[in-house]
This record gives sequence, structure tokens and C-alpha cells, in this order.
Amino acid sequence: MAANAAAQTARAEQLKERREPFVLATVVRAQRPTSAHAGNTALVLPTGEIDGFLGGTCVEASVREYALTSLATQEPMLLRVVPGEPSSVRQEGAVEVANPCLSGGAVEIFLEPQLPAPRVVVVGSTPVAEALAALGAVLDFDMVLTAGTAAEPRADDAALIVASHGREEEPALELALRTGVPYIALVASGKRGSAVLASLDVGDALRARVHTPAGLALGGQTPAEIALSILAELVSVRAAARTGPPAPEASGAGQAAGPAVAVDPVCGMSVAAVPASLHTSHDGVEVYFCSSGCKAAFLADPDRYATAH
Repeated sequence: MAANAAAQTARAEQLKERREPFVLATVVRAQRPTSAHAGNTALVLPTGEIDGFLGGTCVEASVREYALTSLATQEPMLLRVVPGEPSSVRQEGAVEVANPCLSGGAVEIFLEPQLPAPRVVVVGSTPVAEALAALGAVLDFDMVLTAGTAAEPRADDAALIVASHGREEEPALELALRTGVPYIALVASGKRGSAVLASLDVGDALRARVHTPAGLALGGQTPAEIALSILAELVSVRAAARTGPPAPEASGAGQAAGPAVAVDPVCGMSVAAVPASLHTSHDGVEVYFCSSGCKAAFLADPDRYATAH
């Protein structure tokens, strides 16, 4: 057990170092009869792979589905799995799932998404750039200082901020705009900022996405005060993105962020439709199961359950 825990801890550290998200699942309460015990932990990867023990495959199916939902929403969740006819009852921060395949007992599992710190690329070696790096670290941003020609913005970055005072500004800005970085800022006066924007080899719609002069109008004068105003604007933009209207494809009634879900044709449980879930192919269609028992029953007589998937 100690060796397994050490291996799991080491893998969690490796995932964090590689900036790969995962969910830490912890059994907080186990009601007999159940094979899980309070304190059992597992890592759930974005693929649905589960590293650790939380109970049987029936419990794992629900853990996989709601852990991936937790990753998608970036919010923790308390999952309770109990025996009973297939159903789920959601409350704020919690969900109770009834599973007919459970012979008894119940288990409560806390699902906590582990997300990499938002990466902020800062171009420049100026006092403002250095102040941004120092203050951003306090706000738990992953601050990356770089020169303009060496900047490698990524679509999953939180921001690119150019604070190089005229050095290698355009290449970094153009690359960040084409990459789709959500917050892009240029530290410059209004006049010089307009000139830099006019020189960018991008369309007007992309050009308009650059915040310049960078930051909220707080009246700051020192490098630290200017950095504070920029990071305050970044925090504001990120908050607006989280609380803004849902995307059109996610605005349907009853829809929620999370994995694609299938229905186990044998027991009726919902199952994450990912390769890590138990599944088989029947008549060219992937069929998913909550447990090995359901899969075995289907394979023994697929025609009996064919209409359920």
C-alpha cells in the first residue's frame, strides 16, 4: 500500500511538472458493505484513466464520468454512489448517483481538479516586465519572461504581455493574435500603441484585441503600480470569460460541461463515452458499460439489448 501511494504521489508530481491536468479523487466516507475505505485515493486523467482504487468498476464508471465533468467545469465536486435504480440527483457542488449493479453500501468521493497554473508570457527585460513577473507569481500565475523573437505563445496561455519598450514587439503580438491567446497587452503610450497596432500584419478584428495602453486606468506611475494595473485587467478579463454567456453549442436546456455520455444498455447507467470506459463494438457502434458484469451480459446476448444503445 505504501509503495502504491508513493508511486501515485510521484505520478501526480510528474503530471504537475508537465502541466497536465488531472483530478485527485479521495474517498471521504465508505458505508459497508463496500470494498473502498475512507482515505483511498486515485488520479483521474483527462483520458478517463484511473490510477488508484476507489471501489469496483461500477463506482469507477461514475467516478470517471463526474471527474471529467469536474475537469471541464474546473470546480470540485462531491460524488455519492448508492445502490438503486439508475438516477442522478445534482445539487450545488455535489451529485448522488444510484447504480443498480451495486450489491449494497455507499461511497462518497471528493473530486478535486488539479489544474496547471495559468501561464502568462511576458516579453521584455524592463522594470515593468520584472514587476509583472514578481506580482504575477504572487497571484499564482506561471510567469514566463522572454524576448520577443523567442516568445512561443500557446492557445492555452492566459496572456501575452509585451513590456519591452519598443524591442521586438510586433512578432510576439502577431504570433499571440494568430494563436488565439485570450488576453494580449502592449505596454505603451496611447500614441505609440496605436502606431504599433497599425504596423501589425493582421486583420482589423485581431488588431482590436490588443489591450493598449495596457492595464486598468489606476493612475500608476512606478513599474510595480503599472504591473498591478495590467494584472488587475487580466484578472477582470478572465473573470468575465468565466461568467459570460455560454457558447451556442452549450446553451441547450439540460446540457452541462463534461464528457460525452453513453447509456449502459444492460443496467441503464450513464457512462463516459471514452476509451478508458469498458466498451465493445456491436454492428459498427461502440457500446459502453458500467461494469464487467454488464459487458459480459451484453456479449452473451447482444440482440436482447441492441435496442438500448
